[in-house]
Amino acid sequence: MSHHTVLRAHAPAAVPGRTHTSAPTALRTTPRAAVVDDIAEVVRLRSLSFEGTGAHRGGNPSADGGWRDVLAAALHGQIASDTAQVLVVDGGSGLAAFGIGSIEQRLPGPYLATGRVGLVIGIATDPVYRWHGLGLAILRDLLAWFRERGADRVDPLASVEGEPLRRELGFADYCRHAPDWCP
Repeated sequence: MSHHTVLRAHAPAAVPGRTHTSAPTALRTTPRAAVVDDIAEVVRLRSLSFEGTGAHRGGNPSADGGWRDVLAAALHGQIASDTAQVLVVDGGSGLAAFGIGSIEQRLPGPYLATGRVGLVIGIATDPVYRWHGLGLAILRDLLAWFRERGADRVDPLASVEGEPLRRELGFADYCRHAPDWCP
């Protein structure tokens, strides 16, 4: 399942509108399953994924940051769950990246034979380590995990920045029959 790759620092290919940084030399890009001791770092990375995006994701944003405590409590349960996978990549001091996926059981039908749908809930990379393949390594391992659990489909719940990753791995747009609703 894991792709054992070592990334050597080099000048990454230019991507218009992106500022590239050099990752520390010999950064290991192999994702591993998160443990309880990783929760504070996963919360930090998840928080970074919302900073500066200006993206409205529906609902009303939490003004007090209390969602971080709720996230930490939820991660305790997700790390031990059979229906969720939290993957991390270690950095020099702390985590370089994380990703989380879950399996949702829906009603089976002609396009969902088992009713099992994989959800890529999020992938976030510390700015120091961005554009060095960590998100791709995590997404590949999540896709393998979904396949092992018999998911009929995987829905990527991700940012606009993640679109090139999704396209590279074969994700296609499909028509949704109903818009999202936020109470």
